[in-house]
Order: sequence, then C-alpha cells, then structure tokens
Amino acid sequence: MTAPSSSESARETATVVRVPLGARSYDIHVGRDLLAQAAALMAPVLSQKRVFIVTDSNVAPLYLAPLTQALTNAGIRADHAIIPAGEASKDFDHLAKLLDAMLAAKCERGTMIVALGGGVIGDLAGFAASVLMRGVDFVQIPTTLLSQVDSSVGGKTGINTAAGKNLVGSFHQPRLVIADTDVLATLPRRELLAGYAEVAKYGLLGDADFWAWLEKNGAAALDGGHAALREAIVTSCNAKAKVVAADEKEGGVRALLNLGHTFGHALEAEMGYGGNLLHGEAVAIGMVLAFELSARLGLCPAADAARVRAHLKAVGLPVDPPRHSTRGAITPAMLIAHMSQDKKMKDGAVNFVLARRIGDAFMSRDVPATALEATLTAALAS
Repeated sequence: MTAPSSSESARETATVVRVPLGARSYDIHVGRDLLAQAAALMAPVLSQKRVFIVTDSNVAPLYLAPLTQALTNAGIRADHAIIPAGEASKDFDHLAKLLDAMLAAKCERGTMIVALGGGVIGDLAGFAASVLMRGVDFVQIPTTLLSQVDSSVGGKTGINTAAGKNLVGSFHQPRLVIADTDVLATLPRRELLAGYAEVAKYGLLGDADFWAWLEKNGAAALDGGHAALREAIVTSCNAKAKVVAADEKEGGVRALLNLGHTFGHALEAEMGYGGNLLHGEAVAIGMVLAFELSARLGLCPAADAARVRAHLKAVGLPVDPPRHSTRGAITPAMLIAHMSQDKKMKDGAVNFVLARRIGDAFMSRDVPATALEATLTAALAS
C-alpha cells in the first residue's frame, strides 16, 4: 500500500485529548492530515529548531520523507535513525546503537526526539530519550492503531530481555502525541486487528457501554469507516488519559490496563517476540483467558466470557493460544513459568486482572493454581 497524500484527506479539526499530569501534562491530537501539520503542532514544545526522528524499516519508506519535509519547510533540522522493524529490535543491542546514533548526530539536551512508528519504536525511542543525557524531551507520532490508543500514551518506555517483556524501562512522559488517522490506511489488516484488541480492552475493563458500541460498530471501524475509527481512538485515548492521570506509575488502578497482558506476555515470551504472534493478538487471547478464568472461579457470568470470545473472533482476532512454539507443544506449565517472571509479581504471587462482568475489572493475587492450570489446559485443547 502507498501512503495517502494530504490532498486525499478531508480537512477537519483534530480532537484534542488532554493528559493532566501537572507540569508534565500534554495533549493527544487525533485527526486526519496531522503529519503535514507536525511542525506547527510541535512548535510550542520545541526548545530548539532541531529534532531527531527514530523510525523503522517499514514506516520510513512511507512517512519519513513527508515528516522530514514538513519540518524542514518550517526551518526545523531533522536527523534520523532507521531501526529494523519488529519486536526483536526492542533490546539492549538496538538501544545501544540508537543512543550511539543520537550522540554521533551531536544531539543536545534541547534536541527533541521524535518516535515515528508503532509500539516498538515508541518504547525504544522513549527509553532512549529518558536516558540520553539523563533525559531529553520526546514526541510520539504513532503509526499503528495499537500505538495510537495505548503505547504512545502514558509514558511507559522500555525494552525486552530474555527473562521477559518490558522488564527494563522507565516512565518518561512525551511532550505531545500526534495520532494521524490517515496513516492507518497503510496498515496490514493483521496489524489493524492487533490494535483493535487494545481498543476492546478499554470497554472490557471499565466501560460496558463502549463494549456494546464496539459490538455494533467495531467491524465498521476496521473496514474503513473513518468516523467510527476516530470515535474508537478518541474514546480509548480518553480512557487511557483518565487512568494515567489517576495513577501515573502503576501503583494502583493503572494496573487494570494490563487486562489480558499477564497471559499475553507469557504467550509472547514463549513464541519468541517474532512475527508468529503479535502483541495485540496475544492480548486478545489473554483477555479471553482472563474472562474464562473469572467465569471458572465463579466471579463472572459465563455469558460475558462468551460475548468476549464471540466478538473478538467475529472481527478476526485469535481467541485461543497457539499450540506449538519452537520448543514443541505448549503446555500450561510453560506458560505459568513465564508468568512467574512477570513484572507485576508481588511477594512471589502473580497479580491477575480478572472481571466481575464486562466493564468491571479488578486486581487479584488470589488465583488458585488449579483453576489457572485448568483454564490453560482447556484453552490449549480447544
């Protein structure tokens, strides 16, 4: 697919979602043709007319030149680094190479780092910005649905290690998020669906009305309905902003945003962080497992668990875990072992996000091992 030109985009006023964090508050701009307006949007937060763009090998051919041109036209110097696309780039090796590139370009403390890409680029560039010269400012320009509704908002940055996903990182809030909905037109269907899993998460954890709206309008949003897609993005960003404002560093309510992630991260770790299982796909499977575990424990109506499975399956997301990894057949014990490395562990117990019903999630460390194993066994056998 090719990137849409700005002339193909209807001019419309962007929706602005505020993330209220006192002196570190920032805006999320959601709308069409925003890449062309990046210089004007970024001007209020720039300390100098210079940026360093971090992007990947998939995004660069589509959007690096238009963004660079828009900045250059405004008198803003733009250096860049292109990282290999994929989750495998979110590691110490690529972090070191990126920092070396920033230093080789003689970035200064006033140089704005710009993350142009999906969640991998946002996490990696944001983490680099948090440690470069003990912390410099950065802007998120997310180019996937998943990053527009989730990873670009809230200041979580980090990399993966052999022990697990996102175990090394920092909280470093962006100065601005620019979510151009036009760029989603170039996403493969699979990537769009992966992002939809995070959209669905907001309905499942705290907004039953939004979940019901998605059951009616989610397919249209995924099939090119711009109004529905924009509504889904804005609603998701508002939900994320509200949670981040209440609990920036995940000491309490923010942990609810991990609905499906304990299961999902275990699946990603087992599958090797490659293209076999995307993050959003793992989260979709994880949310189904979280509701089915809740139902097994008698906490949640079985009908709600069935609704979750039915809708995610209907839009095209996977709802059952893969059966095999490079190590052979996946077993409950293998996944439980990965969960023991989860960064949400406390006093040796895994902190699960469970549900009382759709729109009512809660945290629990009181999950019987037998129920967890039974849930995984049933899912792996389905």
